[in-house]
Amino acid sequence: MRQYNYPKVILKTGKERSLLRLHPWIFSGAVKNVIGNAIDGENVAVYDSKNAFLGLGHYQKNGSITVRMFTFDEVEPDREFWKQKIQNAVNLRRALGYLDGGDTNVCRLIHGEGDGFPGFICDYYNGIVVFQAHSRGMYLQEEMFAEIFREILGSQVTAIYDKSDKTVPKTDGAPAVESRFLFGSEAEKEVLEYGMKFYVNVVEGQKTGYFIDQRENRHLLSQYSKGRTVLNMFCYTGGFSVAALKGGAGSVTSVDSSQTAIDLTVRNGDINGFNAGVHQAIATDAFEYLDKMEPNKYDLIVLDPPAFAKHVNVTNQAVKGYTRINRAAMERIAPGGILFTFSCSQAIDKQTFRMAVMEASLQAKRKISILHQLTQPNDHPISMYHPEGEYLKGLVLYVE
Repeated sequence: MRQYNYPKVILKTGKERSLLRLHPWIFSGAVKNVIGNAIDGENVAVYDSKNAFLGLGHYQKNGSITVRMFTFDEVEPDREFWKQKIQNAVNLRRALGYLDGGDTNVCRLIHGEGDGFPGFICDYYNGIVVFQAHSRGMYLQEEMFAEIFREILGSQVTAIYDKSDKTVPKTDGAPAVESRFLFGSEAEKEVLEYGMKFYVNVVEGQKTGYFIDQRENRHLLSQYSKGRTVLNMFCYTGGFSVAALKGGAGSVTSVDSSQTAIDLTVRNGDINGFNAGVHQAIATDAFEYLDKMEPNKYDLIVLDPPAFAKHVNVTNQAVKGYTRINRAAMERIAPGGILFTFSCSQAIDKQTFRMAVMEASLQAKRKISILHQLTQPNDHPISMYHPEGEYLKGLVLYVE
């Protein structure tokens, strides 16, 4: 067996079972003891209670997840190891057609555990690559990752921006994480999604700059929009609004509490050449708008709220939130209307979300049928061994 000079994490008896099923998380309660001076972000070798090797991961003292496993093999995690993993992720996106210069030039290049990079995501915006680390271990690799992406993608990379200032766990004694450019300085880009144009600012925008994960769902919405009166709630920068307009909607109303988001929504409508007369963008509280809007005004409504539950301790409150907004939409949508409704809360599973929507329909006294069950797109792959990676849930409903 290969000998490692890393600190050793020894698990309690029986706690190796999830790792033998290739689940990449080790929770603090599973750890028996740590041999050596393990530092946050450092590589550690993991063993079961009988000293059998289980794999390698990144250590994090604080928080519920103590180790995030990046390999279950006896390998040396050197530069070539990480380059091959990045190459595999890029090869998948090329095979899916996202890097071939077609009508879509924005995609997720690395999707955390789904690509074997627990605690790390990487998005591509028509040349700008954006990193976001959710673990210190991945954050400490980012300069090497930047070099590797430039080697693999060449001239397809115009800038690399690290946007980890709010996502990397704090470590005592370590300098504060500051977002920064690792290559170039280009912060703004016009990107294409199914031929639609969107303005993205990776520095100022939410997440990494844009919600890539709703791409296929926006495309589906455009197919339902012709001639309909559309309401896009929590619109952010208007992705669903532009898709509805492209699909021939009779009118679109975009609502978000952020004036900055509304300004970008208007801009994205303008750069696609849509008539301002059919698009209204309103900065106001979404809950208040739903509660006060007149019945039967809209026959297609999109509910894409921010995550109501960021951890399992608040799931009950989140379920009430999903029930409330869906009830309000169902009470007021026109008969024969279409409702696109979503949850991006990882702590809310598909069945819990579906039950919240069903409860909303019962409270609203409207009969609903499921037309589509939606999830994240194929550039956000889900590891078979890490079901938590399936965070985006959506339903397309027909409301009688």
